[in-house]
Amino acid sequence: MANQIVWCDIPVHNLDRAIRFYSAVLGAPITKEEAPGTTMGVLPHAGDGVGGCLFRSDTVRPSSQGPLVYLNCDGRLDEAVDAVERHGGRVVESRRAIGSHGFRAIIFDSEGNRIALHSTT
Repeated sequence: MANQIVWCDIPVHNLDRAIRFYSAVLGAPITKEEAPGTTMGVLPHAGDGVGGCLFRSDTVRPSSQGPLVYLNCDGRLDEAVDAVERHGGRVVESRRAIGSHGFRAIIFDSEGNRIALHSTT
């Protein structure tokens, strides 16, 4: 079975600030790319694997409510959480166990989106 989630769009107010934030928290560069009618920050992903982007829009706004996107911080969750506040975000829920699924922390990013950071260790 293929992944049920294939892509996610994360709305932002300031694309450059959000790219700096996510690059620091994820520990990997976010690629700024042009698409028809927009510029986006593409999150790291392998080949045709599940991916996502940061984007700015006049009609879609960042939100602290709605679906919760889990981003992979496997093996570096504590480092990722430590980077959140230094880069303009806020930790809502520190690292906690989620049973056999590993660990997660919930944050607000630099733009006000609620995001989960996940690690199996």
